[in-house]
Amino acid sequence: MKIGIDVGISTTKIVGITSDLQVVSPTRIKATDPVTSLYGAFGKFLFDNKITLSDIEKVMITGVGAEYIEGDIYGLPTIRIPEFQADAQGAKFGSGLSRMITVSMGTGTTIIRVDGDDVQHLGGLAMGGGTLIGLSKLLLGTDDIHHIVELASQGNISNINLNIGDISPRPLPGLPLDTTASLFGKAGHDTKKEDIALGIICTVIQTICSGTVLASKGSDIRDFVMIGNLTLLPQTREIFNSVETLYGVHFIIPKHSEYCTAIGCCV
Repeated sequence: MKIGIDVGISTTKIVGITSDLQVVSPTRIKATDPVTSLYGAFGKFLFDNKITLSDIEKVMITGVGAEYIEGDIYGLPTIRIPEFQADAQGAKFGSGLSRMITVSMGTGTTIIRVDGDDVQHLGGLAMGGGTLIGLSKLLLGTDDIHHIVELASQGNISNINLNIGDISPRPLPGLPLDTTASLFGKAGHDTKKEDIALGIICTVIQTICSGTVLASKGSDIRDFVMIGNLTLLPQTREIFNSVETLYGVHFIIPKHSEYCTAIGCCV
């Protein structure tokens, strides 16, 4: 078995990949620093799956936190993989596609064009999970993602976003009446927390989607493989659907989407 580890600053994701490319027990651990989270995740993975060090062929690590890890892990051969390469490989593995735009939605967002073995980093957006949590702290007084999602599930996006239909009696060229004209364009002093929560999620996801589509304008690729923790939000799929209709693209959330970077280390 190979072990793939995506080391974040406070969260580490770990998977096992067998010789026949089966994904084993994806796991994540939070800690106050990357070294603690890595060794905590590794120990939990070994314990939960009753795996010994002798069962492991090698360890593949990536992520910004990997820079804090020196030498081999537990004496096992340890190979460092560039994060963009791991993102691309994980997205290819999860989607079954060889040509796509890979969008890694983490604390911020990374956009990568993949065409077979050609992997090109197109750029990134300073918008992601960090934005969602930061705005929620300021506007909702919480950084509990479960509470944010629960509030958002009771929100009404038409109470906070300004749509084309609010400013025009007829659709504009290429812009249906339900297209967002201004995120938070209807926000006021009496806006409910539920609507604010949904507005925050919509702002982050919609901005990532639009930015990704615009970044791909020089390409004819229309398949976008979305990976990272933000793909797990229940509101994400609905937002994807609306952007797909607007731009004529296809957003794909692969299996184990939040672990794709760790998986990509090993495949």
